[in-house]
Amino acid sequence: MVALVTVAALTLTLRSGSSNHRNVSVSPKASTAHGSAAGGRKVVHLEAAPAGWHLDSPLSRAVGFSDGAGLLLVGGLDGGQNTVSTVLRIDANTGATTSAGSLTVPTHDAAGGVLGSQRFVFGGGAQHVSDVVQALQPNGPSTVVGHLPQPRADLAAVTIGTTVYLVGGYDGTNATRDVLATSDGVQFHTIAQLPVGVRYPAVAAVGDNVFVFGGALSGSESSAVQQIDVRTGSARVIGELPSPRTEAAAVTLGGSIFVVGGRAGGAASSDVLRFDPSGNQFALDSALPTPLADSPAVTVGGRTYLVGGEATSISSSVAALRESTTTPPASVAAASVRPFAGRLLIADRGNNRLIVVDSNKRRSWVYPSASMPPPAGGFYFPDDGFFADHGRSIVTNQEENHTIVRIAFPSGALQWTYGQPKVAGSGPGLLNQPDDAFLLKDGTYTVADAKNCRILHLSASGRPLSQIGTTGNCVHDPPRSVGYPNGDTPLSNGDLLVSEINGSWVTEYTPAGALVWTVHLPIAYPSDPQQLGPDLYLVSDYSKPGGILEFTREGSIVWTYRPASGAGMLDHPSLAERLPNGLIAVNDDYRHRVAFIDPVSSTIVWQYGQTDVPGTAPGQLNTPDGFDLLLPDGSTPTHTPTG
Repeated sequence: MVALVTVAALTLTLRSGSSNHRNVSVSPKASTAHGSAAGGRKVVHLEAAPAGWHLDSPLSRAVGFSDGAGLLLVGGLDGGQNTVSTVLRIDANTGATTSAGSLTVPTHDAAGGVLGSQRFVFGGGAQHVSDVVQALQPNGPSTVVGHLPQPRADLAAVTIGTTVYLVGGYDGTNATRDVLATSDGVQFHTIAQLPVGVRYPAVAAVGDNVFVFGGALSGSESSAVQQIDVRTGSARVIGELPSPRTEAAAVTLGGSIFVVGGRAGGAASSDVLRFDPSGNQFALDSALPTPLADSPAVTVGGRTYLVGGEATSISSSVAALRESTTTPPASVAAASVRPFAGRLLIADRGNNRLIVVDSNKRRSWVYPSASMPPPAGGFYFPDDGFFADHGRSIVTNQEENHTIVRIAFPSGALQWTYGQPKVAGSGPGLLNQPDDAFLLKDGTYTVADAKNCRILHLSASGRPLSQIGTTGNCVHDPPRSVGYPNGDTPLSNGDLLVSEINGSWVTEYTPAGALVWTVHLPIAYPSDPQQLGPDLYLVSDYSKPGGILEFTREGSIVWTYRPASGAGMLDHPSLAERLPNGLIAVNDDYRHRVAFIDPVSSTIVWQYGQTDVPGTAPGQLNTPDGFDLLLPDGSTPTHTPTG
């Protein structure tokens, strides 16, 4: 249950539109590298460390205010899960604590706002959800000054100018969508409706906009990022967190927005995510000393303190956060933050196998094996592998075996196959170097039939339904022909994002084969493009030294990773995808590894496989050419539109 998040206005703007929506009009993004901003301003990072002092006793779900050189903590839950009425003043330098009054109505999960010199506490809960508005009085009991239009707890507040806005919450029955505004703490009016009603969101103000990060839904966590324009009263979903998250704090430092801690997958998190409004992107920035949720964030004297909160129990810990323009070393990111949650599937092409590993590099599954025999015709040259059906199966294409296979996971039982092993062809039931086979949500399949220069759409019974491109005509001439396609990524609007080797083109097609847009890229060999935003895409350059690029459909190169030598150099990277935590994962085929790159520092922070050493032992790979991530909830965040 999230407490108040104290935020400051930022001089940033957010691009309109949400990812993967067709017909969004967007200006090309300015060409800036990760790690710097437009105009040469360095990206601000957040350094998190223990404050050097603790609360005298555990406290969670309190409201937090700044008080000059100190912090005020109002209400909350104590270590015995009791709602308290205390108002505590804490010296930010020493942690010395004194009483600074009390609440007339004890509460936790309330929100707080400042109007002029007066501090208000809005709603909250104890035995019941409250509608009471209390004004704090120095060293005395608070004054009940009014009531909310309806009871509300689990809400957040943000101040813009002379107005406090109340966002999200719970009325005792349902999550609340009304966004309330007050300029006196007594009178309220509804200025907007959240598209997604949530409890426990994190909020931040940017100019005249309020940004709402995550929160809790009924029985689950939200990944929605919502934007409220307080001038017009419009509210919309503009993107997604890397993974669902609730009970986090939103902190603004040095012109950047950070989403700090919270709960992800039900567990308290130590992740600190940096949000870039100019590109509507998240990046992993740093980590808290310990995981924390339900912590008020209070800014005093240039530092922000995350006070108390919850991990496995109510905490007395305090984290101090401050801005830094020094890029965190790769070792910090690698050591402090788990590179991924869930299971990583790797198509280990040179070893003719699929394997699954976790973030600790423990190998838990290998196919085929003695207990999971290969399909008839063998298992040869698995070029890609993707989880399907919420992780209950895997679809893999075997390029040089000319087949697509779907197997059950984890049993390895054969569920579906298309193509004739070791027979290349273009007639019914035949393929020639199939690449990137996906199971779609309607139970059909799509595949880039590379040497036949077509994108095939197949029924669940193995019947060709349609195709993009003319069989055997391997020239880029959209929409009539496709120049040797090696990628056909499904987009959330139903379209396909196709990479063409001949001529180095990336093209978006509708399912019916109509051209949406096409762009020529100045690289040798585009491989497996992915969409990151309304006009932002990621692609690998399958060459040596290889590269990873972010680009727009107008052809602007926004960011590039291409070391020419050394440990970071890539040798024929075939697939790059952005993970929920902002890292970029890539198959580094001929260096025999899957590597995770921090795009801020442009360094490899995690890898599976021994660099330049092929092998079959645990920790080794041989020419890996595909990967996929399965989260603990059964979702596949890098290809959400598929089945």
